Amino acid sequence: MKPDRVSTGNPALDDLLGGGLERRTITQIYGEPASGKSTLCLMATVASLRAGNSVVYIDTEGFSVERFTQVAGGHAAEFADRLYLFEPLDFAQQGTMLADAEGLLRKRDGAPVDLIVMDSATALYRTELDLGREALRRLSHHMIKLLGLAKKYDIPALITNQIYMDVERDRVAGLGGTALEHLSKAIIRLEKKDNGVRRAMLRKHRSRPEGLSFEFVITEDGIRAV
Repeated sequence: MKPDRVSTGNPALDDLLGGGLERRTITQIYGEPASGKSTLCLMATVASLRAGNSVVYIDTEGFSVERFTQVAGGHAAEFADRLYLFEPLDFAQQGTMLADAEGLLRKRDGAPVDLIVMDSATALYRTELDLGREALRRLSHHMIKLLGLAKKYDIPALITNQIYMDVERDRVAGLGGTALEHLSKAIIRLEKKDNGVRRAMLRKHRSRPEGLSFEFVITEDGIRAV
């Protein structure tokens, strides 16, 4: 029987989420550029690969082989054989590749896929904001499809999101509005502080109080809590 949670690869982050990434749900990480979003995605990916599983990784901002190699260490070449990488060039391709990923989830031979990552879910959506509600409708459709895959195949989905200033609420928020917020059962905000320190703060969780946090620094092989 599968455990209910999948490790993020970091004890402090696992603890913040109540034991790791929850299966059959979307966990969202959002924050400003260079706050550590992609590093957390790669850590969770490597943790799942290290456990003997495969990972579907949809990267809309340019996958860093160098950073993956740093996080994976001496096992990078071995792990790469079980990393199914998609790199959509536009928003339409993102939806198509998400649909294509189901074929990998359905496979019965080889190491099973135990995590699906989308980094970032909204980078290509941002290029279509001039389409207004239609762009938001497409984004919602992508996220509903992603959630459907997580539920159908009993795996966690991990996404990153970009930020904008919500003038009405006078706060920084993730793109995608209430639809993306509603579909994400756990949400973590990353903030950059002084001296290279970042803070990961829980903004939403079904069983953990909002506002829990820990501070960390980015290292060559991932992050380190401070």
